[in-house]
Amino acid sequence: MHAVPRTLRSLLSDARLRVAAASALGALLLTALPAPPAQAAATLANTGFEADGTGTATPSGWSTNSATGQSAASFTEAGGHGGSHRLSHWASTAYQVETYQHLSGLTDGTYTLSAWVRSSGGQSSAYLALRNCGSAEQRTDLPPTPDGAWIRLVTSVKVTGGRCTVGINSQASAGQWLNVDDLTFTSGSTGLPVKGVDISSLEKSEDLGGTYRTSAGATGDPVAILKSAGATYGRLKVWVNPADGYNNKARVLAAAQRIKARGMKLLVDFHYSDTWADPGAQAKPAAWAGHSYSRLTTDVYNHTYDVLNALKAQGTTADMVQIGNEINTGMLWPEGSTDNWSQLAGLLKAGVSATKAVSSSTQVALHLAHGGDNALYRWWFDNATAQGVPYDVIALSFYGYWHGSLSALQANLDDISARYGKKVMVAETAYPFRLDSEDAHENIIDTSAELVSGYAASPAGQAAWLRDVMNVVEAVPNGRGLGVVYWEPAWTAVTGNGWDPADPTSGNGWENQALFDYDSRLLPAANWLAHR
Repeated sequence: MHAVPRTLRSLLSDARLRVAAASALGALLLTALPAPPAQAAATLANTGFEADGTGTATPSGWSTNSATGQSAASFTEAGGHGGSHRLSHWASTAYQVETYQHLSGLTDGTYTLSAWVRSSGGQSSAYLALRNCGSAEQRTDLPPTPDGAWIRLVTSVKVTGGRCTVGINSQASAGQWLNVDDLTFTSGSTGLPVKGVDISSLEKSEDLGGTYRTSAGATGDPVAILKSAGATYGRLKVWVNPADGYNNKARVLAAAQRIKARGMKLLVDFHYSDTWADPGAQAKPAAWAGHSYSRLTTDVYNHTYDVLNALKAQGTTADMVQIGNEINTGMLWPEGSTDNWSQLAGLLKAGVSATKAVSSSTQVALHLAHGGDNALYRWWFDNATAQGVPYDVIALSFYGYWHGSLSALQANLDDISARYGKKVMVAETAYPFRLDSEDAHENIIDTSAELVSGYAASPAGQAAWLRDVMNVVEAVPNGRGLGVVYWEPAWTAVTGNGWDPADPTSGNGWENQALFDYDSRLLPAANWLAHR
């Protein structure tokens, strides 16, 4: 391989001048003799791409293959994640390339590939792959990273026969790029036990005439349709005495039976309110309005125990329970505000105690919004820890158009799972598949300016969002990433099933983020619920 001149290396290290360097690089590297395939070994070699310096089309230990004859689209350049260099895929014309390494002499078992990545997004495909391993090929797609931040991804596979090929793959238009660095290949597996759907609005939708269809157009039970797509958990919110009579104890019991009958697990989300509870609203139920703090702790215990014990009595014991919903600022205001942590802790402990009294194996989650805000989570859970609040899971809401970048989500998940020694999950996320409304009510996200960069308001954009959030959670170290729940996939535009439980004329601002389209057909994003 010819050495790449110093001036050209300088150009390549500057992304702003990459186009100017393209023709020179292509001409120089394409005149070089093709590098022979690297010899197979039992360990991954040159994982940080530091062995060769800048401008090497086939890094030491790796091989390059291009269906379009553009092996030069794979090269090393300055600007690594942990070291001085990285692998990049890029060309001034459309290209398809794989940088790969064969491993042999492996002990049969399950292995996990980890890599730090960045990507322009927009490629036809850009992914990490484990293939020829004696089992089905496993892939993890690269997300777009418009903020330029590195994201860690993982892919796991079962090796039989002692061999496996690690691949970094791109099929892209001119100018699209990816960076990969700091790979590891170690024993162990990944996966997400929680692939959930919040179907709290479903019963009311069906009662008012809502119908649901498979992607092929067959009308069916939406719970069965979502289960068939891969859902393993159903999430149900509980209101104390809602104006419309939905999401109360009786309705939750009925919905839980449907979820469990399909072989799914149950996540119960206590709001401790008659209506929506979130960081901006934590109103006490009307029946508890005049109660003292001491009485409220009893109310929380009794309400939690009553609902969960009734679920257990009918054979649908909750597998996980949220004590409060998006309780960044506390719950049951003003007594349970974060302005008075000792009182908030007392209310939380009452809910936890009731949960464990019904079923000691039920997991308890504490749930905040703003999943990309690490300072918030440290402040909140440091206080909860200081107050001795027991819990099993940290649950986050993460909507990319409000809560930050995927890299911010990953940094937060990694930090809090290690800091508190807890498993973590995204309990709410969603993304639009279109911007216009099906009903007369304005959608919550309805302009292109509100979208996350790199994700169109389209079926493909919605699918990519769910895929990439799941991939970030799967990559949480030490197996502490539990999974993801898609919020209200069945809340389609049905007259009477609007935002306000006290107003049947209120509209729905969510139908463009459901997992059923405006013809009631299941959307492609739902297929990611079957992800590993």
